[in-house]
Formats: sequence, structure tokens, C-alpha cells
Amino acid sequence: MLKLNLQTFATVTSGVFPVFNIAFKIGTKGRASTAQEMALIKEMETFQIAIDGNVEEWTPMETEGWVRRLMTGKGFSITLNGKRHVGDPGNDYVANTAWKSGLDCSSKCSIEFPDGSKLDFDCIVNVSAPNGGDSTAVSALECELMSDGKPTYTPASATP
Repeated sequence: MLKLNLQTFATVTSGVFPVFNIAFKIGTKGRASTAQEMALIKEMETFQIAIDGNVEEWTPMETEGWVRRLMTGKGFSITLNGKRHVGDPGNDYVANTAWKSGLDCSSKCSIEFPDGSKLDFDCIVNVSAPNGGDSTAVSALECELMSDGKPTYTPASATP
């Protein structure tokens, strides 16, 4: 019986997984959000993670013309595209930042991956489409969650 349970666990936490198994949460009270105030952002259809690296380059004499490089900084952004879901706390919070500025666009974000790893970070919510679409379409919600400082990455627990 124990062997079957371990095999089931390994099946769930290894291999490929569908993108819909990734959970995006936003702090509905901005940076002051507690764990209970982190809400799923419902109705999102696509996402993309873009990591920006700051690389400094120099060419010392001893490398005979070959460039040396060092990663001196990083930032990242998550682009989410989906549908506007009025009444969903996460979706409402994101959509309502479209008309705000300054610290009112700052929040916390959490991404939970299917393997059990997690990325927690402070973010700037930049809404590019709080509504819109064809007359027969469901209204859109598009945003970018931009990192603000160093994130906390928690790797998945090792499988037994």
C-alpha cells in the first residue's frame, strides 16, 4: 500500500504538466495583504514570464580580447491575459488598479507551481486592458505583474 501511494505522489509531482495547474494569487489589500487576503486571479487564459538581467561587460588584458561578464541585477514580469470577472476578489483587485497610480498599484503576488515550488514577490500591477472586446465577446483583462525587489523562491520538497 505504501508503494502505491509513493508512486501516485511521484506521478503527480513529476513529468510535464498543463499550464492551467499554475496558480496566480494577488494580495487584495496591497502590500499589507495577509495570507488570508491573497486571492486567485480567476479567468486568466495565458501568461508569460520574462526575466530581465543586467549584465556588465569588460575586457581585461589577460583575456586577450575575450569579454568577461557578470550578472549584476535582475527583474522579471508576469504578463497575464484573460477575461474580466466582476465579483471575483483577485480579478476585481487587478482591474481596479487600472485607474490608480503610485503605491496604490503595489501589491504582493504568489505563484504556485504544480511541482510544489512557489514564488512570492512584491509587485507593481500594470493593467493594460481592464475591459474591452467585440460586442459578442467576454470583456478582457490584461495586466503585467512587475517584480519590485528580490523575490522569495521556495523549491519543491524532494520526492521520497
